[in-house]
Amino acid sequence: MNNNYFESYNKRTHVIGRISSAIVLVMLVGAPFLIGKVLGAMPDIGAAGKAFLSVGLVWTVSSVVEFLVYTPMLGAGGGYLAFITGNLINMKIPCAVNARDIVGAKTGTPENEIVSTLSIATSSLVTIIVLALGVALLVPLQPVLQSPTLQPAFENVVPALFGAMAYKYFRGNMKIAAAPLIVMSILFILVPSLTGSTSFMIIPAGALAIGIAYKFYKKAGA
Repeated sequence: MNNNYFESYNKRTHVIGRISSAIVLVMLVGAPFLIGKVLGAMPDIGAAGKAFLSVGLVWTVSSVVEFLVYTPMLGAGGGYLAFITGNLINMKIPCAVNARDIVGAKTGTPENEIVSTLSIATSSLVTIIVLALGVALLVPLQPVLQSPTLQPAFENVVPALFGAMAYKYFRGNMKIAAAPLIVMSILFILVPSLTGSTSFMIIPAGALAIGIAYKFYKKAGA
């Protein structure tokens, strides 16, 4: 791909992405106030501030970590799309990684940026269609969705998805993956409450994997 064209593409992507992100941020923050104004029930700023202090600080850290980890994987266009539409861990990241593997693109290349952007855009459009159909069919499908027989399946969709994807990478790098996998598994078993902070736990797991990889790298170069 022509480097000059790709640089021009990236510049336009950043301009559009920043403008879109700002518009979405204003809409998300402004929606409660607009609804409150229309209904005559404005949000309690003091209560919202206390709520943010109790959980917002933790989520702020995990958000920064996700940005640092996922942006190099997704590139500019894919990163803006993914963070604007949300649901990165469950939907966007698996979709982008799978698309990248199918075409054989490498992280950090122009090809990876294009593939990630197209895959995440497609994923977002499919999600909108599925949600629209879900809303339209919510009442007719309610007996099926609330069936006790299907509840275990609904509760294990995400573990099944990531388990299948993770195995592919673990198998190719078992020397690096074994220790973080074992340590994190034991930690989650001993402290079950940590399962609600998986984004935050990326930091120690990633640091452990990077340390092991660096050790093997130094050993190979010695």
